[in-house]
Amino acid sequence: MPRPQGFAYEERKDGSVVLTHHGRPAGVLRGDRAAKFRAEVETGDAQLTMARWTGAYRFGNERQARNHPRNQGGGTRRG
Repeated sequence: MPRPQGFAYEERKDGSVVLTHHGRPAGVLRGDRAAKFRAEVETGDAQLTMARWTGAYRFGNERQARNHPRNQGGGTRRG
């Protein structure tokens, strides 16, 4: 599974944290959530932490799911 990349964060004067992915907004954390995020990003892998907090965390099973027979299309139609 490739490591997450392209994430960045900016701390604002009001204490909120803005998360971006390849320059596009990915989320805003405020209050207690922003404080927890800052503590976690300072102690661990920053890219992985930001990916998890934005919900862009990949589990590595996307390719398997895409190749599963039920996802190949064509199935039965209801109507």
